[in-house]
Amino acid sequence: MNQTKYIFVTGGVTSSLGKGIIAASLAKLLQGRGYSTTIQKFDPYLNVDPGTLNPYEHGECYVTDDGAETDLDLGHYERFLNVPTSQANNVTTGRIYLSVIEKERRGEFLGKTVQVVPHITNEIKERMQLLGQSGDFDIIITEIGGTVGDIESLPYIESVRQLVWDLGDTNAIVIHLTLIPYLAAAGELKTKPTQHSVKTLMESGIKADILVCRTEHEISDEIRNKLALFCNVKREAVIQSIDASTIYEVPNLMLEEGLDVVALKKLDLPKKAAPDLKHWNTFLRRLKHPKHTVNIGLIGKYVEMQDCYKSILEAFIHAGAANETKVNVISIHSEFLDVTDVAEKFAGLDGILVAPGFGERGIEGKIEAVRYARENNMPFFGICLGMQMATIEYSRNVLGYVDANSTEMNPKTKHPVVNLMENQKTVTDKGGTMRLGAWKCDIKPNTLAHNIYGTTTISERHRHRYEFNSQYLKELEKAGLKASGFNPETGLVEIVELENHPFYIGVQYHPEYKSTVENPHPLFVSFVAATVKAKKK
Repeated sequence: MNQTKYIFVTGGVTSSLGKGIIAASLAKLLQGRGYSTTIQKFDPYLNVDPGTLNPYEHGECYVTDDGAETDLDLGHYERFLNVPTSQANNVTTGRIYLSVIEKERRGEFLGKTVQVVPHITNEIKERMQLLGQSGDFDIIITEIGGTVGDIESLPYIESVRQLVWDLGDTNAIVIHLTLIPYLAAAGELKTKPTQHSVKTLMESGIKADILVCRTEHEISDEIRNKLALFCNVKREAVIQSIDASTIYEVPNLMLEEGLDVVALKKLDLPKKAAPDLKHWNTFLRRLKHPKHTVNIGLIGKYVEMQDCYKSILEAFIHAGAANETKVNVISIHSEFLDVTDVAEKFAGLDGILVAPGFGERGIEGKIEAVRYARENNMPFFGICLGMQMATIEYSRNVLGYVDANSTEMNPKTKHPVVNLMENQKTVTDKGGTMRLGAWKCDIKPNTLAHNIYGTTTISERHRHRYEFNSQYLKELEKAGLKASGFNPETGLVEIVELENHPFYIGVQYHPEYKSTVENPHPLFVSFVAATVKAKKK
């Protein structure tokens, strides 16, 4: 068996430079050259996973098939590579310490003083090599969260140093992503922050093999030579990463800069054939030259920050390209939406998506949004909480149960049409205790859902505690809200829809997690198609 090769991606100067996109783009190119590649993310915070983090602070929580609540960068990895990730692809400091402390309590280090070096670093190194030891991958790309020089990143950086030493120069390399700021007053690009960042990395015993420079302006040959000399890297290993109009352009930009070729050379691997990006570029062409435009309202309560609904926004990009349609997503805050202004705020929209979420803030606005879409024949798509809001709205306004609600919002409601699952009622911990990961769903034939998926069995990812209360199923169906998808094991309702409506569907799961460039999600594709049709009318 060939030695698995490792690429570590570190960041300097500032966070949010796009380490995840660079890692995903490089992986895409290596995959295109015939290497099986995966990406993992190591995050320096102490939460065991991002499931308990505020979306405003950390963006959305991405869920894998195996039910891991992970960093949103794993979403990029899947969207670019079209390969599912798992629990092993995302590790936090919290998980590392938890594991080491549990070992200590079990007596695995009897007599030893447990320390950051070697115990924490050994645990990190083990986790870094887990996927490599599976034998499934030629190259593992590991993205180290945070910025070089941060106190909390130090154990990771030390682990990388040791691994590069353990594995040998041609088996592990380090790509350092840094910023070349443009100073308007001086009218020039500055390399000093990058030089400092590389120096900080060297103080930890790591020499960057490749420098990826984020910039708003083209970097001149003079600057490249200067960076190569002062940062101790080869001239060909100074890679420019200029701002792009879409993240999906980055693989092409990295191909032009030769990032994949330099990496393969450093890892002593053959270049093989140039990456086949035909399918990718067809998608890009459709994305950039749409034939239609639609406006879709995203009704949520975290709309101030784009990253809170990252996967949904990306799924609209994939579905838009599939329909040769530019999708303008108009964020509408559900907290400030009510019966008096809903018509005004929805004027000019071709469809609405009611977004997932937790807690009671902004709930009434979401219910009002669903009512408006239902009564005005506007294409409607509800995800997770959005599907629950559709159920509540129908119960209130069609069945006449004025106080119908979810027990999450009103534990005392007389009509709990959305209720806590039985097995959740005894749960006190918040982290990792929901219905998570991939669950099967059986779809009824001759329904909208069946028409969209073209099959009667699907598997979709979940992240929720509360469910459609099946005690109300008969009544709601009789009144016209049809359940078209059920979980075969539990009998729980997964999909609701309305007949005689241009497009009305609510799903209990999160279809956005599975949408990729190569496989845009059918629900999003059909929803965008319905909005195009509605606009023409």
